[in-house]
Amino acid sequence: MLTPSQTVGPFFGHALPFAEGPFAVPEDHPDAIELHGRVLDGAGEPVPDALLEICQPGLFGRCPTEADGSYRFRTARPETYIPLLVFARGLLKPVWTRVYLTEDAPLPAEVDPARRGTLVASPTGERSYRFDVRLQGDGETVFFAF
Repeated sequence: MLTPSQTVGPFFGHALPFAEGPFAVPEDHPDAIELHGRVLDGAGEPVPDALLEICQPGLFGRCPTEADGSYRFRTARPETYIPLLVFARGLLKPVWTRVYLTEDAPLPAEVDPARRGTLVASPTGERSYRFDVRLQGDGETVFFAF
């Protein structure tokens, strides 16, 4: 008999710290960008206790959300997209999405054209991008199967 899945967490403080945290590259890295945004629930309310991870070739970052659902990473500009994994209360398993930095990036063909915008970050400066994660409801972020 299989045992049921448990919700993600609790997160144990001693197991979560990652030396570099959300900083996958140093500030002076020539391709450094900032990726920031908020994690929101189905009602548009912030999720203050989510944990996000990015993983690019040779780079890794982990960031908890703040009380207002905000997060911030410093990473290198990707060749195509940044994989983003979201752990949050109420999820039985983490959800995975992609962050594209431009609308003309080669987005997956199987994604409904009306929802493709949920995969594209908005520029907020020369090397800064905003990407909000909506876990469900109107404007829900597209999530992929592993």
